[in-house]
Amino acid sequence: MLLVLGSINIDLVTSAGEIPKAGETVIGTSFNQYPGGKGANQAVCAARLKTPVRFLGKVGKDPHGDFMLGKMSESGVDVSCIERSDEPTGLAAISVGSDGQNSIIVVSGANFTVDSAYIDRNIGSIKNCDIILAQHETPVQVTEYAFKTAKSFNKTTILNPAPASTLSESMIGLTDILVPNEHELSRITGLDCSTSDDIAKAGKVLLERGVKTIIVTMGREGVMLVRKDGTRIFPAFRVNAVDTTAAGDSFIGAFASSYIKDRDTEKAIFYGQTAASYSVQHKGAQSSMPDYAQFEEYRRKIAESRE
Repeated sequence: MLLVLGSINIDLVTSAGEIPKAGETVIGTSFNQYPGGKGANQAVCAARLKTPVRFLGKVGKDPHGDFMLGKMSESGVDVSCIERSDEPTGLAAISVGSDGQNSIIVVSGANFTVDSAYIDRNIGSIKNCDIILAQHETPVQVTEYAFKTAKSFNKTTILNPAPASTLSESMIGLTDILVPNEHELSRITGLDCSTSDDIAKAGKVLLERGVKTIIVTMGREGVMLVRKDGTRIFPAFRVNAVDTTAAGDSFIGAFASSYIKDRDTEKAIFYGQTAASYSVQHKGAQSSMPDYAQFEEYRRKIAESRE
């Protein structure tokens, strides 16, 4: 079982000809609400690929919480451990202009009421999982506590350090697989990550600090795998992207879905790239993620094109 500890947000998206300046009112052209949150996105992607997924997190006692629990359940995520908080469900208010630029305000709400006592209440889920996956949209100290608990049961830990922030030495030591992008890697190490050589050097620094495997997502440049036995770049698939929202979450969800089966890192990276490249050809976050049949058909087409 894959256990995901993370955020659950509802995305409220307003589109207009232009994003209003301070003190200005503009007429919008559309409004939509979508399921989101990095944790929820990654869990949904893995569950759609027929991986047993249980989620640890919190939503509010509000209609947004009902909406999010329903959407996650529809995708096959086990939401039985998600608690209702007195704080509102996490929310991202997003304004999008006709030029594609956006402004975003995130209110963490219930996500930041996840605490160590909640982890203790769900220690059975940690004992019974194979891998625990987390991000940085819930309190970092709680993630560290959950990882420490997981390592006491010899579980594999995967951390997506987004949004970018520094990591304590203990958190680094508790992480088996770290999956940052180049900007997050730079923030963690304090090193420039402008080139592939820079990224490789920064990754090796983290290996020396205790991480076993670093997988750096580099957008159009592909993915870099950094381990003690060497470094390898996996080129990105060439597709016509229409929306890159949640491409990283699709990658991580599919990576975990594959890795949990046979612990083959390179195969799991290919699965992650497959899901991410499918995602960017469709609009939205969770709405852009493939189900199992769509993924398998797309994966076969990619394999045939490479023969």
